[in-house]
Amino acid sequence: MSYTSQIEAMCTVRQGTNHGPAPVPEEGKWIKVREIGDVSGLTHGVGWCAPQQGAAKLTLNVKNGIIEEALVETLGCTGMTHSAAMAAEILPGKTILETLNTDLVCDAINTAMRELFLQIVYGRSQSAFSEGGLEIGAGLEDLGKWTRSVTGTTYGTVVKGPRYLETAEGYVLELGLNSNDEIIGYRFVNFGRMIDEIKSGTEPARAFEAATGLYGRFDDAVRTIDPRRE
Repeated sequence: MSYTSQIEAMCTVRQGTNHGPAPVPEEGKWIKVREIGDVSGLTHGVGWCAPQQGAAKLTLNVKNGIIEEALVETLGCTGMTHSAAMAAEILPGKTILETLNTDLVCDAINTAMRELFLQIVYGRSQSAFSEGGLEIGAGLEDLGKWTRSVTGTTYGTVVKGPRYLETAEGYVLELGLNSNDEIIGYRFVNFGRMIDEIKSGTEPARAFEAATGLYGRFDDAVRTIDPRRE
């Protein structure tokens, strides 16, 4: 290491008290993070692409600086979906510093990685106060029983009002309206459950019925409409 002549000419003054970094909460402990290997935690975050036309939700489970589990969920262009497939292969096994400097192809996933890095190293993870952290596989809990991303899609116009197209329960088949033409419930089909029924040998028509359910006061509806056609 080289120094300027001005620094070389200075006398030495001893550094005062140095307590190191402030401790951050990690998996039920207070940790002074000095190296990437000191970092652990499970957290979620969302990133967006440069023109803000798509978004990626990233879930990472980090143990001793290493990403042991990664869940990538995307909304936007088709290229992002393929990038997500690549990210699922690229991320596990790398340190969070490596992945911060890895081109994950899609801007949205890169941005999500940046946001999660900040959360984790600052001790702002979802497992910060969970003793021992969360086991590998906890990321899949976000997907629920059917291991499918929870997606909501709604639409509305001034002239024709709102339409619920897809909710946490599933694909909306019918909207139930009251006498004032207000939505009071809906009938839906859960695609995850339907596909599992078909995989187990159930006839598609019966699988469809088995995966169909009602939400709200659908049975009290004065009339029903197809939100995509009516």
